[in-house]
Amino acid sequence: MAIDGVLVPITFFGMVAIVSVGMPLARAYARRMESGAARPTVPPDVTARLERMEQAIDSIAIEIERISEGQRFTTKLLSDRVVASPPASQQAAAPGTILTHREG
Repeated sequence: MAIDGVLVPITFFGMVAIVSVGMPLARAYARRMESGAARPTVPPDVTARLERMEQAIDSIAIEIERISEGQRFTTKLLSDRVVASPPASQQAAAPGTILTHREG
């Protein structure tokens, strides 16, 4: 009967020792596995291709900005060209026609 009274505390302290040593080891192993999966390796040819794509996208963005600047300039020129009050002979023109002022 004396062994039964000692067996439970020995088992308890043995499990506490195993858990206190095993938990940090398990956590370290899990972190090591996660860090390896979080950093996928990219081949160098894919990296070079992505850099070329980035440069191409940047150049396309610059060209689109130039096109929009040209459209803004053209719109400004066309809006400046509108005559404030057309001559009386052209006031009766049909809607939607472009009125121009001719001198001479």
